[in-house]
Amino acid sequence: MESSSIDSNILSLSMLEEDEHSHHQFSSISKLHSNVPTTTSVHDLLECPVCTNSMYPPIHQCHNGHTLCSTCKTRVHNRCPTCRQELGDIRCLALEKIAESLELPCRYISLGCPEIFPYYSKLKHEGICNFRPYNCPYAGSDCSAVGDIPYLVAHLRDDHRVDMHSGCTFNHRYVKSNPMEVENATWMLTVFHCFGQYFCLHFEAFQLGMAPVYMAFLRFMGDEREARNYSYSLEVGGNGRKLTFEGSPRSIRDSHKKVRDSHDGLIIYRNMALFFSGVDRKELKLRVTGRIWKEQQNPDGGVCIPSMCA
Repeated sequence: MESSSIDSNILSLSMLEEDEHSHHQFSSISKLHSNVPTTTSVHDLLECPVCTNSMYPPIHQCHNGHTLCSTCKTRVHNRCPTCRQELGDIRCLALEKIAESLELPCRYISLGCPEIFPYYSKLKHEGICNFRPYNCPYAGSDCSAVGDIPYLVAHLRDDHRVDMHSGCTFNHRYVKSNPMEVENATWMLTVFHCFGQYFCLHFEAFQLGMAPVYMAFLRFMGDEREARNYSYSLEVGGNGRKLTFEGSPRSIRDSHKKVRDSHDGLIIYRNMALFFSGVDRKELKLRVTGRIWKEQQNPDGGVCIPSMCA
């Protein structure tokens, strides 16, 4: 009887030790899993502490393991911004390898982009994403405003006091008391609303080589693919003569300067502009007229036919 009691106690103690050992193993595994970084925390690790942008190879680190992007490495004069130790040329290959395994949503998900990309493909996509915000199309100032089209329309109206018009035809009058002065800062902008879209009509004076010129052109407030659905014409004249231009509006994705420097619009040399203005040529008086129409696909013949707005 006594031997049986001792064996029973030994068995109970052994089972208790196994339970404690199993609990210890489970606890250790739980701690291990809790220390594995989530996608969010890894993404935080890939954020440069200087510029706060995502880091891409080469990712640099100091001897203490603090990381930063290659662009900021030159800015901090080879000193770690965290511990002030010399950086050297140490690559954080482990973090670069971890980044390869990540898939992240586009940064413009809040603006409607549903795409998810591998970490190293994400940056390339975001540079051409159709949902990325637009820059302010206002010319003549370094305006830093960015946003979607409704925001920029309100911004142009309220902050830049731009004239807003509805309709797809326009009659723009430009008067200058001293036409011998042509400055690059001489410009005008008008916004037109038609076909449910917004268009920016630019008119300005600048030097083209040694020759002073006036130029009018239209930009579409939307992306390049949508812009190709529309066409416009411009006309200026007087004294029995006229100049005309017809083309597709450029997207505001293209900067105002890029469109102007490509001469994609109606260009009027000053001598011709003064001829249009009248016989005395002492005052510049130009009237630029135009219209916007939408190209529609003919389902039968496959030919584009213009659609005029009411």
